[in-house]
Amino acid sequence: MSAGFHVSKDVLARIVIAASAWVSAAVVLFLFLFLAWFCRPLLDMTTLARLLSWDWRPFQGSFGILSMLTGSLLLAFSSMLLAFPVGVGICCFIHGIGPPSLARFVLRAVKLMTSVPTVVYGFVAVFVLVPLLRDVFHRGSGFSLLAAILGLAILVLPTVVLMLHSRFLTVEPQVRLTAAALGMTSSQKLLHLVIPASKRGFLAAAVLGLGRALGDTMIPLMLAGNAPQVPGSVFDSVRAMTAHIALVVATDSHSLAYLSLFACGLLLFLTTTLVNIGLRMLTRNREVGS
Repeated sequence: MSAGFHVSKDVLARIVIAASAWVSAAVVLFLFLFLAWFCRPLLDMTTLARLLSWDWRPFQGSFGILSMLTGSLLLAFSSMLLAFPVGVGICCFIHGIGPPSLARFVLRAVKLMTSVPTVVYGFVAVFVLVPLLRDVFHRGSGFSLLAAILGLAILVLPTVVLMLHSRFLTVEPQVRLTAAALGMTSSQKLLHLVIPASKRGFLAAAVLGLGRALGDTMIPLMLAGNAPQVPGSVFDSVRAMTAHIALVVATDSHSLAYLSLFACGLLLFLTTTLVNIGLRMLTRNREVGS
């Protein structure tokens, strides 16, 4: 009877997992079809050429969104290049490098960061970070690519840390006896056993962190300056696609500028999908090579 119960639990778990996977796939497919359907009016060559250009001057008939795509990619990848190594360092501090009491405090602080609304980060950065950048570098107004990168790095840092933390918690019990048999210290166990066995955690942290950076609206909207241009330096203003959607949807609902929002949404969707696929392929190739 007990064995039958366990079999039933296993079958039920598989059904739930399979159903969740199919529901998730259906939602993703629906989002893609929704965006593709509303992009149909943009598929003639003249309109497509106006959209896939670098100039956004709606009053002159230029509706190019490539500068916004460039801004989104620069913001997302630059913030992740800053947040990811810092997040790895914090997670290593929590799992053996730092004193236990201080490590617990740092972990609680990181968890607390996840409960802070994004608009609060942006609001504080407007009155603290932006004037600081303006006064220190004396370049522009302070609302810039650099300000948005720093703001997004702080925003995605808890995602990176907590994903790695959950993976380390799963791996550590599996290697505890091996580390004890070899006489390893906590730092040695972390460096030589836990981190090499946590490749999937690093991939998950990279994917979720990058997705958070690509999809955030408030930080680019409040800090980047919203100039639709390709920046020449980190002190220039940029406009991300998410900020572009928020700005246009609040002011227009009939023109080609409004239709460009669906193109931006589709580009964001495809960019995130391609990044996820690329990271998974890279990780798989490394696992096969090793």
